[in-house]
Amino acid sequence: MQVRNDWSREEIQALYDQPFLDLVFKAQQVHREHFDANTIQVSTLLSIKTGKCPEDCKYCSQSAHYDSKLEAEKRIAVEKVISEAKEALASGSSRFCMGAAWRNPHERDMPYVIEMVKEVKALGLETCMTLGMLNQSQAERLKEAGLDYYNHNLDTSREYYSHIISTRTFDDRLDTLDFVRKAGMKVCSGGIVGLGENRNDRIGLLQELATLPAHPESVPINMLVPIEGTPLADVEKLDVTEWIRTIAVARIIMPTSYIRLSAGREALSDSDQALAFMAGANSLFSGEKLLTTPNAGEGKDKQLFNKLGLKAEKAKPTVAELSVDAMAS
Repeated sequence: MQVRNDWSREEIQALYDQPFLDLVFKAQQVHREHFDANTIQVSTLLSIKTGKCPEDCKYCSQSAHYDSKLEAEKRIAVEKVISEAKEALASGSSRFCMGAAWRNPHERDMPYVIEMVKEVKALGLETCMTLGMLNQSQAERLKEAGLDYYNHNLDTSREYYSHIISTRTFDDRLDTLDFVRKAGMKVCSGGIVGLGENRNDRIGLLQELATLPAHPESVPINMLVPIEGTPLADVEKLDVTEWIRTIAVARIIMPTSYIRLSAGREALSDSDQALAFMAGANSLFSGEKLLTTPNAGEGKDKQLFNKLGLKAEKAKPTVAELSVDAMAS
């Protein structure tokens, strides 16, 4: 499958409109051209600063605009983060993601996050952060510290975006992705389905991602987890097959990207998850919690992997480890 950055909405809609099994079959074919069919990239996500976010994302328990009963927490100590990262590595994660409920990091926060990146990177884990909007200088300093991925989701289509968020624009999000790219980091960017949007909005989201100058290396496809106290608490639940359709289309139009099962996975049956992997998903978050929402735990994932014959992608060796191996040989 040729990597393209010129997908039209009509082409993407034609993929969506295929019979479900035909679409999944095509996605699996594309997946096998670029990835080991039975290897899953496993990430762990930790909230390093929780709650009181000034943004008004209507799905988010951490927004200061809503009464979700979430107890806000100050940023946690670097030592605690390192301890959590070591546990993640021991449990089979190859990437450690750190998220803060900020609109953007202040300059006073930069030494804190830079130290954290350096320490986690030294463990041999891939590093990822989601801290809100960045400027170019911040992106460059994070890259210099060793940050591999920066997550900044588009959330939904440009057309539906104003129904979900008003405190930052769609183009603000694209600007941050541009700064991340220019700094030389890998991009993690996807969206959320089940926000009350329609299929045209899901098509619009995927087209935005697939027509970026370079596809995001990691594309999380989240299913909304309704949270009491937020404006989307009572939104009608999207059918799981539509979520899997979205995963399959993402796999076909972004063939070399990791497609990640993120929020909403804890509600899936083993057979639903197997179907999502068939549709081209090859990354997931493991652990009991995704920032503030429940997630399928590590023990359940091990059982699932054993049942399906899957294996976790191994953490890549650090430069220091490669140097030692080279000297030994």
